[in-house]
Amino acid sequence: MNALTGLDERRATWVAEAWRQVTGDRLRELVTGLVDIPSPTGDEAPLAAHIADTLNAAGCRAAVQPLDDRQANAWARLDGDKTGPDLMLYAPIDTLTVGEESEDLPWIGPELRDDMRARATTYDDLVTGLGASNPKGHAACVMMAAEAISRAGIPLTGDLVAAFGAGGMPTNARPGPRRHTGQGVGCSFLLEQGVWTDYAVIAKPGWTVSWEEVGLVWFEVTVRGTHTYVGSRHRLPYDNAVARAGEVARHLEEWFTEYAERHTTGTVAPQGIVSSVRGGWPRMAAVTPAVCTLMVDLRIGPDTTPMRAKREFLAALDKLPPEAVSAEMVLAIPGTRTDPDSWICRCATAGWEAFEGRGHEVILGNSGATDANILRGRGIPTVRVGMPKVAQDGAPFDIDFARGMNTVSVRAMERLTRHLIRTAVDTVTRTRAELEGDPV
Repeated sequence: MNALTGLDERRATWVAEAWRQVTGDRLRELVTGLVDIPSPTGDEAPLAAHIADTLNAAGCRAAVQPLDDRQANAWARLDGDKTGPDLMLYAPIDTLTVGEESEDLPWIGPELRDDMRARATTYDDLVTGLGASNPKGHAACVMMAAEAISRAGIPLTGDLVAAFGAGGMPTNARPGPRRHTGQGVGCSFLLEQGVWTDYAVIAKPGWTVSWEEVGLVWFEVTVRGTHTYVGSRHRLPYDNAVARAGEVARHLEEWFTEYAERHTTGTVAPQGIVSSVRGGWPRMAAVTPAVCTLMVDLRIGPDTTPMRAKREFLAALDKLPPEAVSAEMVLAIPGTRTDPDSWICRCATAGWEAFEGRGHEVILGNSGATDANILRGRGIPTVRVGMPKVAQDGAPFDIDFARGMNTVSVRAMERLTRHLIRTAVDTVTRTRAELEGDPV
């Protein structure tokens, strides 16, 4: 297997020189630095400053881009001679959970394990800590790729941008003055403020080249009943909204299975969940509430508009009494697709095949959404490339969902970094004329 296969002699030499700058020790140092700085959604500014400082020290022209006094992006630019296409290597930097008992417990489990805290721990090849793989291990690979290309002194035709977005997790605001801090807000702000390129590669989990992914729509489902008192249950009309909410949740969970089967196409299999329930007075168990609300996340494929999904969802609720159940769509991000014949798809796929020594293996059945939807939605052809989840074999702990997010293999980081370097060099050393007619 020769991971330089397919490159001409000149680009193979440049890529090999950049690869020589990549070491496991440096990647471990980078990811440890990222994990040790807490960056829950809405509070990424300290981490953004650290990223910019680190890349500036490596010879990149880097900057912090504040959204407010708590939230910020970071980006760095390696300047080309302006004759070639510009490429963005992108990764979000906020963690899905916070790393503090006050916000995470009891919803994450009975306690905060070590991997659920913003503190890195090394186990041979593995590094654990909050977000060590997703997103921070992937962000470290983008940092390493930019640093390596800079130090290799490769003559670029187009600009290479390494960008790190705040608010990339699928969450609405945590406590604070700003109500819009997640759902891709940092990526959107980067583009609005002119950090724009011809192509993009987003580093997120999954060792494959992915050119499409789901979007999402959120619904707030209102379930109505009668406010009454336990002492009067046998004397007055009794209609418990909490009990009905359970029935509604069960109905939807069964409908999600049928919905996913109907909408599975290409590489996506959009799923849905009932994620939370709210209703009643915990301090007053003697009475029932008149209203109970459920939150629903329904994923949508690139060919399903939010309005089509809304109508399907409301039709699923039509089987329930309309006076007792209603729903409102409260968030919508469309799914997106890049033409697989686009240059960035072909380039990234060629790199994957060179690393593997075989034809590209597409991972099917995906239902995860990323900031790739923001990039593609603004018209930038984008692919997603990342690392696989750490395997259970050889790990000194069970790999559940949280540990999969919070554990990264340094060897896997090396491979992803080398892939990012190859894709970047193969792109930003070409002229725009070479890519004329590229489908976007």
